[in-house]
Amino acid sequence: MNKPLKTLLLNPPSFENFDGGASSRWPAVREIESYWYPVWLAYPAGLLEGSRLLDAPPHHVSADETIEIAKSYEFLVLFTSTVGWAGDHALAQAIKKANPTIKIAFVGPPVTTDPYRALNECSAIDFVCRREFDFTVVEFANHKPINEILGLTYRNPEGGFFDNPDRPQVEKLDKPDMPWATEIYARDMDVTKYNVPFLLHPYVSLYSTRGCPAQCTFCLWPQTLSGHAWRKRSTDDVAAEMANAKKLFPHVKEFFFDDDTFNIQKERTIELCAKLKPLNITWSCTSRVTTHRETLKAMKEAGCRLLIVGFESGDPQILKNIKKGATVERAREFVKDCHDLGLIIHADFILGLPGETKQSIRNTIDFAKSLDCETIQVSIAHAYPGTEFYEFAEKNGFITNHKMDDDAGHQMAHIEYPGLPVEYVMEMVHKFYDEYYFRPKAAFRVVWKAIVNRDVPRLYVEAKSFMKLRSQRNKASRKMKEENALKAQESVSMNA
Repeated sequence: MNKPLKTLLLNPPSFENFDGGASSRWPAVREIESYWYPVWLAYPAGLLEGSRLLDAPPHHVSADETIEIAKSYEFLVLFTSTVGWAGDHALAQAIKKANPTIKIAFVGPPVTTDPYRALNECSAIDFVCRREFDFTVVEFANHKPINEILGLTYRNPEGGFFDNPDRPQVEKLDKPDMPWATEIYARDMDVTKYNVPFLLHPYVSLYSTRGCPAQCTFCLWPQTLSGHAWRKRSTDDVAAEMANAKKLFPHVKEFFFDDDTFNIQKERTIELCAKLKPLNITWSCTSRVTTHRETLKAMKEAGCRLLIVGFESGDPQILKNIKKGATVERAREFVKDCHDLGLIIHADFILGLPGETKQSIRNTIDFAKSLDCETIQVSIAHAYPGTEFYEFAEKNGFITNHKMDDDAGHQMAHIEYPGLPVEYVMEMVHKFYDEYYFRPKAAFRVVWKAIVNRDVPRLYVEAKSFMKLRSQRNKASRKMKEENALKAQESVSMNA
């Protein structure tokens, strides 16, 4: 039997501090340097003999170095993102030029939502894999005829495209059907290169489930890649991987479950916690505000330290508009439970969601301050292609610019509602951070953590990075205001 094609699975180099691509929920440069793990690429990497997973951004592997590495491979799988699209195409062309016989596949949300565009714009791409691509990639590497592989889109010699039938979602997530991502990290990556400001360093992330049954209109992953069907690994398999990971990474201070929604099922979460507790590990996870206190208590007792929680907005109507399936009142109860139990919350908010007004932004800022979570992240609403939010914004003419980032990869507002200029939304992101962190209580908490918590020695560096980007964004916002004012004056002059 033929050996598999020698395969390179790539999270490509991009902007400095860019944490997008293979696992980031918001592909863009962050206020503070952050790097998430390319979990999706780890699975096919573990299923293919002789493969390598190259995560270029955190390992600071340049485009030229990537091209050189790719010369010795027969098959390249590149995980692309909406923000990194143009750069990824240019890189693929350069790799093909340096290694003309290499086969190149693109995977990720953009090629799932618009495979024809990818193939039209980049001649170097041989085919794209739609949605979950684990076994699509593996079958090609194992020499299965391309017309027999589910989930592929590729060129028709006559000039059109072939869309092979969709691949069913992966149901069997336990070993040996699927490998353990952490074993691939140990093989191919340096875990000390990964950091997220609110997680202990070094940290390791992995999935215990796939998919999310929630219907949030803006969320990219369930609507493009992982789907809404919630599939879970057995609690035995997860606990076994964690026990093994503890041995592989004795220096790691925290494990993070980066599931779309980790604890959505009470019984399963409590069962898993019972199996994690004897391992004596520190871990964190994503969470919804609908999580019961009993579940949170079991998590805390099993070593859970922190929850990433998408509150999104403090305005009840906005929450209804985005189909969040949560209320402001429930969010307050959840936060009280977490504070009582000693669970830390990193709170995520988004400005510019459907129905946003100046008043709803003010409601969200006041709501966030009343919750008083340890840390926050404030994102600008991005309508990613393939999401219900994108369809809404496109249909109503609210998208002012399909480019979501500036030339350095920073998130920029690209949706404008009547009475809510994009520069105002950008200004309010800054104001949100300022009002939240420059409160005496919050400022004291940050300083105290810097003094007593030796696991976050990079806090000073992160503070400097945040203030630098804050200044850059303020300048960009002022420039946008000036340009819009100038356009308004010119329009008045022309109509006079």
